[in-house]
Amino acid sequence: MNAALGWQEYCKTLALRFQSACKHMPETGGPAAMVRALEEAEPEWPFHYRLHRGGWYRLGGVVDEKGERVADSLEAWGEAALAAHDGDLGALLDTLHEAPLYATRYNGGTHYLVAPTGDGPADTLQLEIEELQETRAHRLGRAADGSEPSSLAELIDPPSAPAHQQIIAPHFFQFRRLTHIGSALERMTSPASDAAPIQRFLDDWHESSADTQSAFNNHWVIAFREYLDRYRMPQYRARPIPIASGKPPEFDLEAGANGLKLHEALRAVDREIGYPMAWFFHMLTDKAVPHWVARTAVEDALNGFAYLPQRDVGVVRNWLHRPYAV
Repeated sequence: MNAALGWQEYCKTLALRFQSACKHMPETGGPAAMVRALEEAEPEWPFHYRLHRGGWYRLGGVVDEKGERVADSLEAWGEAALAAHDGDLGALLDTLHEAPLYATRYNGGTHYLVAPTGDGPADTLQLEIEELQETRAHRLGRAADGSEPSSLAELIDPPSAPAHQQIIAPHFFQFRRLTHIGSALERMTSPASDAAPIQRFLDDWHESSADTQSAFNNHWVIAFREYLDRYRMPQYRARPIPIASGKPPEFDLEAGANGLKLHEALRAVDREIGYPMAWFFHMLTDKAVPHWVARTAVEDALNGFAYLPQRDVGVVRNWLHRPYAV
C-alpha cells in the first residue's frame, strides 16, 4: 500500500481495477478462475477464496410477454406507472390485466475472498464479488386467484416468492465491495463508546489460543451492512460469518455437565471445526454451544481441572464479566 494513502482511499484505488476484472471474469471455472482474474488485475495482493453466500435477490426491471424490455428499473417504472394513473392502483391493475407485463429480479450470491495485510485478525483485505442472474419473476397485477396487491410495494415485490422463474439472461459477476477490515472497524468505533461487539470478537480471537494455530481469515469472513439512521447519518453493522460449511457441530450435553464430559465435548467441537476455542466463537455467533458452558468451563479451571489454557480461561472470564453477542 502507498504509505501516503489510508486504507480507505487505497481500497477505492484498487476497486477500480477489480471492477474491470469482474466484468471480464469467465462464466465457468469456479473460484480458481476468479482468483486468476484477480491476480492478473492486481498481482500485489494474492486473494484466497473463502465463501459463497446465496439465497438473496435484487429487484430488476420490466419485460413484456415476448421478453422485450420495457424498463430497466422496476421501482422507477412502478412510480411512473402509478403517477400516470393519477395514483389509482386499481386503474393500474386494470391496465396490466389488458396488457400483461412481468417483473424481473436478479437472483444473487456473494463470493468472499481475502488477502492478508499483516498478522492481526483485522489485518485483512476482504473482497466481495456478486454473481447475478436475471429471471422473469412474476406477472405484474392481480394474482391468479384474483387477489390484488394492496400497495405499489406489494405490486412490484410481492411477499411470496414466485414458484417458477424463467432465466432471461446469463449470469454475470459484479464488484460489490473491497474492505480493509481494520480500517472499517475503526470507522465503526466511537472514541466515546465501548468497542463494538465485532471488535471484541476479533480481540478475543487474538488473545485466545485460536490465534496461535490459524489466521482469523482462514475461518471467518465479515458481513458488513451500511444504512442511514433517522438523522440520515451513515451507520455500520458487521457480523462474523463462519467459513465452515454445513450445520454447526452437535453439542448435546445438558446443563450441569462438567469435568471430563465437558472437556471431551468441547474438544470434539474444536476438532470438527478445526481450531482451538472454536466452541467459544460459535457460542457467540450461531449458538452451537450454549452460554452455560462458559461459566462451567471457568469453574472447572478454578477447581483445578485445567483443560483450557490459561489465556483461554482469561478470554472466557472477561466475556462472563462483560457479555456480548455478534
